[in-house]
Amino acid sequence: MAKKTDDDALADAYNRALALEKAGDFDAAAEAYTLVLALDPDDHGGACVRLASMKRGSVPKRAPEAYVATLFDQHADVFDKVLVEDLGYHVPMLLRQRLIELGETSFERMLDLGCGTGLTGGALEDMADDATGVDLAENMVEIAHEKGLYDTLYVADAIDYLEDNDDDPFDLIAATDVLPYLGALEPLFAATAKNALPGALLCFSSESLPDADFEGRPYTVGRYQRFAHTEAYVREALEANGFAVVEVTNIVVRHEQGLPIAGHLYVARKG
Repeated sequence: MAKKTDDDALADAYNRALALEKAGDFDAAAEAYTLVLALDPDDHGGACVRLASMKRGSVPKRAPEAYVATLFDQHADVFDKVLVEDLGYHVPMLLRQRLIELGETSFERMLDLGCGTGLTGGALEDMADDATGVDLAENMVEIAHEKGLYDTLYVADAIDYLEDNDDDPFDLIAATDVLPYLGALEPLFAATAKNALPGALLCFSSESLPDADFEGRPYTVGRYQRFAHTEAYVREALEANGFAVVEVTNIVVRHEQGLPIAGHLYVARKG
């Protein structure tokens, strides 16, 4: 009975916080989200990123794992339709086009970080002899498995996987919707470097915001609870971990409430 009571209290606090946020009463919403965090320290509802998006809390180094897993597991069955048809997400195909333009179309081992249901795996399927997918959301990985796009699939946090991996390194590493859930990039790039062959390509997307929105920070949380990064910070973090930037392309990452979300598509090479 106590657990049910705790769950009810959490649901009440979270729903109250959402309602207050939607109404524009950010101070009251912040108080409610603070209660949510006290009731759920693992932060399945992403209260910390919501606080940051309202500028009522510090910008975290990353979105909580429990939040990311819960968010994507809940939407796994309709993920492809919502992301591609409703939100206009075409980053995997944009990446395919860029690789073709660069003459990079043949890889021995591809790693797809944050593989989800396999949108990037499908877009690059004919370019790699062997494909590994990693995602934190188990329901997403199950759908990717059903599509048969990957030779190997893991349910794991991207950085945890990279730090623990003992398999052969990769010559193509993709992360097409990972950075919006990470703030600090050094852990990701450092772990990626350990799993990349010399000359390997690291390809990923990021969201951007006007310079003023960063308030001097290298990354921040935007109004839709996703992280954005300055191009200067991304370049610096890449170079510090042994990657040279091949190109940065301005793209529309997706649409949100009918508005285009600006971002970048990076292609970098391991030295």
